[in-house]
Amino acid sequence: MPTVARKMKNPFRPGAGHMPPYLAGREDETKEFRKLLEQDTILSNLILTGLRGLGKTVLLETFKPMAIQAGWLWAGADLSESTSVSEENMATRLLTDLAMVSSSIVIAMSPPKRVGFALDPPMPITLDYSFLKGLYDKTPGLVSDKLKHVLETVWAHVETTGKRGIIFAYDEAQNLADHATKEQYPLSLLLDVFQSLQRKGIRYMLALAGLPTLFPKLVEVRTFSERMFHIVFLNPLNETDTTEAIQIPIKKEKDCPGQFSEESIKTIWKITRGYPYFVQYVCREVFDIWVQAADAGHPPPSVPVAEITRKLDSDFFAGRWARATDRQRALLGIIAYLPSCDSEFSVQEVVESDTNKALLKSFSSSHINQMLVSLADVGLIYKNRHGKYSFTVPLLGDFIRRQQDQFGGFPA
Repeated sequence: MPTVARKMKNPFRPGAGHMPPYLAGREDETKEFRKLLEQDTILSNLILTGLRGLGKTVLLETFKPMAIQAGWLWAGADLSESTSVSEENMATRLLTDLAMVSSSIVIAMSPPKRVGFALDPPMPITLDYSFLKGLYDKTPGLVSDKLKHVLETVWAHVETTGKRGIIFAYDEAQNLADHATKEQYPLSLLLDVFQSLQRKGIRYMLALAGLPTLFPKLVEVRTFSERMFHIVFLNPLNETDTTEAIQIPIKKEKDCPGQFSEESIKTIWKITRGYPYFVQYVCREVFDIWVQAADAGHPPPSVPVAEITRKLDSDFFAGRWARATDRQRALLGIIAYLPSCDSEFSVQEVVESDTNKALLKSFSSSHINQMLVSLADVGLIYKNRHGKYSFTVPLLGDFIRRQQDQFGGFPA
């Protein structure tokens, strides 16, 4: 037993966008994406959204081979803030990603060139980045005119290859923004160009993954976004799917001498509440403890809830918590004790809460509104389409209550 345990590899992989050993509980989302792949005319693009730690990046990555198998080309990347600095940056991003899938398409042969007494053989002309950028630069008009011409030209050749279309897939799409003060509108450019091409029957599809702030931002910029996108909102796994995410990776491991007990699985479920990142994180910690016990010839210990929770607080929550001021923490402390803090809450609920009323210096409605805007800027909360607010970080309310239990109430 000790030798076997020492050789075992930990199958669990917590991390940003790391593929889990088993993707549990995303069958419905996968079916919805398959329907989008069947479109002959692009009427719906994809938005994959949800809180951090729900597996948006992982699911988007699993969609890629599905799309390719269905005859689509797949282009895309993470969208950094620099992409949204200007319209030219957005154009460069699109052309770069497009060239990755179009550069193998030969559209002509160059005429032979005489070098001395010899003729260089003709060379294939492909839709690589230099060709696309050259075509872009030579096209008159605005950035949108140039992009449309390049994308239409590429489509004319892609269509002859028998491919269904091209999916432009972008993660971290909540980073997209317009900048009216600088007269730069990269987000509007993206939406306008793709809507225009799709109306012409060109099969370019957008697949955007991002935090829940993404869709309201798109609608604010272009109201037609409501009709342009199909939203897939990721929720935590249920208890059955969480159990599979825990058990199946261990079953797949060779020389694995056992499984987590039913009691341990229930404890992990209570800690993680089905958030995939937390499931991977906690299972990795528990697995290491379990292997060490087996290596020493001891029976598997119970899940050390307090120790793992403390480590999770330090590794996941502390950095985000550090972004808030003392006064903002006091407000977040009030929110953490609202019955609906894990779903959504309103300014009025915060104002009328017993916790707020008990403060010597309670928060007014206008003050709360101002502070919630600031908290949204640092990425701790977001405002949804119904005018209510939610935490962007899963289980943040639990963390805040633990902080208050440990250190007392926050300065008010």
